[in-house]
Amino acid sequence: MIRFGILIISDRSFRGERDDLTAPALEQYITSSGYQVSQKQIVPDDSDAISTTLADWADTNTADVILTSGGTGFTSRDVTPEATLAVIDRIAPGISEAIRAFSLRITPHAMLSRAVSGIRNRTLIINLPGSPKGALESLEYVLPVLSHAVDLLQDSANAEKGHTVKG
Repeated sequence: MIRFGILIISDRSFRGERDDLTAPALEQYITSSGYQVSQKQIVPDDSDAISTTLADWADTNTADVILTSGGTGFTSRDVTPEATLAVIDRIAPGISEAIRAFSLRITPHAMLSRAVSGIRNRTLIINLPGSPKGALESLEYVLPVLSHAVDLLQDSANAEKGHTVKG
């Protein structure tokens, strides 16, 4: 079973000025899909807070996949991609590229996303859009490949299933 961490990046939600609607929407979808949410937290749009949380969750192996939501746009406070890049060991650009390509079918604003994805230790980190709708649509799109990604990261015997060449 995949264990997910959900990290919401929002100054206003962190200060209690706005209810976070994204984490509950993601958690409901994750659990209804048969997976587990092992960590949830809201942090401000602050590189150190984001990086520290991502590194802690990955280094203590409390989540197989960490989903961030928020802070991937163009404002001066949008630092999630940089904070993520500061802690990952390897990038996984195909995931973010796929999310952007999918999202462009819905809104041209998707081209403004600076989201990244990457790996720290055996944990996959994926930056999702900041809106509940965008985050949920993006997760729905990538969820079918995440079991295989986690199998590969964990060197599971199941990781090679489906890798045969048909002649």
